[in-house]
Amino acid sequence: MGFGDLKTPTGLKLLNDFLQERSYIEGYVRSDNDIAVFNAVSSPPPSDLVHALRWYNHILSYCEKTSLPLGVWPLGVKRPLGEYGYAAPAAASKDDEEDFDLFGSEDEEESAEAARLNEERIAAYNAKKAKKPALIAKSSILLDVKPWDDETDMEKLEECVRSIVMEGLLWGQSKLVPVGYGIRKLQIGCVVEDDKVGTDILEEQITAFEDFVQSMDVAAFNKI
Repeated sequence: MGFGDLKTPTGLKLLNDFLQERSYIEGYVRSDNDIAVFNAVSSPPPSDLVHALRWYNHILSYCEKTSLPLGVWPLGVKRPLGEYGYAAPAAASKDDEEDFDLFGSEDEEESAEAARLNEERIAAYNAKKAKKPALIAKSSILLDVKPWDDETDMEKLEECVRSIVMEGLLWGQSKLVPVGYGIRKLQIGCVVEDDKVGTDILEEQITAFEDFVQSMDVAAFNKI
């Protein structure tokens, strides 16, 4: 089949497509095969046929650099021009014609296989996604716990507060902060899971120690 007439747009287009992923007509080095096709082209291909033009200029520059006359090359075995390029499709044998499926059963099998593989990939992705742990929303809360008066045992008050145990609640650091008249409040931090512990529950639990706690306020609330 070859390239056909390389002096025609059709032949040059075939050459350009052929050289899209190739540097030479055959193999990985310059050879007489390139010269045979080069001579058949006879003039630079149009600029829009970038692959053919690149190859043509490369072969031309080598000839000019080495002063080799066109048709003389150190490598390869020159063959008839029609044998270069795309191979002609082999003639179908009688057995091939008998085996030919008019309705494209082979294509249908390939489509079914592709669909099956795609379904497997989707199932594997969904299974992997399901295994990922769900993101747990958490918050950091700073509480002010006020005693009744300056005679309240603040160590006992803090002990009561920390005795509150709930799933999704983690107590943090604390300190005593003066509020006036010798009274100090307990300022204590905690981290909570939002869907398990709320400020209303904390207030209910803390103010239940009514012998020590007068009130509870939220000093700071931040999402983590």
